[in-house]
Amino acid sequence: MIVPPKGLVRFAAGAMSAYMAQRLRRANPGHAAQWNAFRALTRRQAGTAFGRETGIEPGLAYETFRRRVAPQTYGKLAPYLERMMRGEPGVLWPGRCSLFALSAATSTGRSKYLPVTPELRDHFRRAGLESLFYYTARVGHTGVFRGRHLLLGGMAPLAPLAQGTNDSPRAGDLGAIAAASLPAWAEKHLVEPGLTGDPAPDWPSKLQAVAHRALHRDVSLLAGMPNWVLALGEAIRLDAAAEGRSVSNLKALWPKLECFVHLGIPVAPFTDELRAALGPEVNFHEVYPAAEGFIAAQDADAASGLRLLADAGLFFEFLPMASFDEENVARLGMKVVPLEDVTTDVDYALLLTTPGGLCRYVVGDVVRFLSTRTPRLIHVGRTNLRLNAFGENVPEQEITDAIVAVCRRHGWSLVNLHVAPIFSSTLTGQAKGCHEWWIELKVPTIETPTANVISPELDAALRQRNGDYRTRRDRAALEAPVIHLVMPGTFEQWMRQNGRWGGHYKMPRCRSDRVVADQLAELSRFHIEIGSPYGFRRR
Repeated sequence: MIVPPKGLVRFAAGAMSAYMAQRLRRANPGHAAQWNAFRALTRRQAGTAFGRETGIEPGLAYETFRRRVAPQTYGKLAPYLERMMRGEPGVLWPGRCSLFALSAATSTGRSKYLPVTPELRDHFRRAGLESLFYYTARVGHTGVFRGRHLLLGGMAPLAPLAQGTNDSPRAGDLGAIAAASLPAWAEKHLVEPGLTGDPAPDWPSKLQAVAHRALHRDVSLLAGMPNWVLALGEAIRLDAAAEGRSVSNLKALWPKLECFVHLGIPVAPFTDELRAALGPEVNFHEVYPAAEGFIAAQDADAASGLRLLADAGLFFEFLPMASFDEENVARLGMKVVPLEDVTTDVDYALLLTTPGGLCRYVVGDVVRFLSTRTPRLIHVGRTNLRLNAFGENVPEQEITDAIVAVCRRHGWSLVNLHVAPIFSSTLTGQAKGCHEWWIELKVPTIETPTANVISPELDAALRQRNGDYRTRRDRAALEAPVIHLVMPGTFEQWMRQNGRWGGHYKMPRCRSDRVVADQLAELSRFHIEIGSPYGFRRR
């Protein structure tokens, strides 16, 4: 394969950036592109086992598609996916699928195996580059192509699903699949291999190996989850100190560093630390990828939200959360709307039809549109990770925004948190209780945090952001939040014990049950007193 010289790569990047800037100025909402994607995807799916069983035909009208094809959960698709993983062709997509991506397992704690066909790999390459050109168009130059791009992805390498066979499909983190899909010119001139190039068996060792190698690289873009980028920055600082070098921030080490691409979790709790670790001149750029497909990317200021990648080959649908019922989602196909029918300030469950073979697949994400003329949205949480035990309907984004507001007011730095309900019985038999917050803050702090300060401030912040929460507090159906400030390392210990430490794994920040909260209570040596609705005492 002929690899173009680096000068030609930079010239092409400049031309693409100019084209993207012009296209973004047209502010095309992408409705026509969505219907093109719908027709192309259903045409390919019509000849599959799934397509024949559900009545998908070439040229199928969307209204007929809505009636015939039910929304699909992972559990519903599992039998088809198992057939694909055994090597059967033509199940969800024409041909045989040889690659599967592992999901982050935020909601269930169990990774899902999602098909990555050649067409889906093409989608990721195209959408990834497009999201980068959104950045160059936004800042007005292509300086980000002057150095290497360091990508902190997941740590699971590609491995065969069946041992002892040469042609078994393989599975791994999406980062490993993306690295294996890079064109030769990007591998030679642009991408620093990051975690995918390290054979170390565990996350801390891999991160240390990346730090040691990257110390002497020429990095212009750094991408990854905010918490792990901070960990990498600290590892690099320690490596530099061991060589007798004092590094104030990564920009001082890498003069070309200009862009931090963040993904996976909200960046707000880490913003101040990241600016100190990266350098104040480094730009932030947010992208929204998932193992199912690349969904959106930042094309304007952060407050405008992320622009939906409407013309990147995915077909998007949206189910209003007011109608969402996880147990009966297959019956809600006619409640689902296409892009042209969404409205602002409504929370929607996201459904995808993809060139990976997924059809009307309920991703589990909840999004909210900030504008529809140019479709821009924010990710507000997960369908099953929200507080709604008392009808308060509080998504993860509002929980995050509330704790960030409190922490910034006092100069505290958040490490992690989890929120769950505590229930108490009433004479009327109605559900009543409060929210229990488990919070880990960085130490030391200038002002000592206390629960009796945090509780009323969090309560006020949530009242301001969520009308349902405010109503239930005013009617005494929900009592003031209970706060636990846990010892440093508690959340790391929980994640290690649950096989979630490192890579693309995330902490579920809220649940409407007590599965995670009770485990944190055990780790923190707390338990609920018998006969007391909310009281705690140390063991």
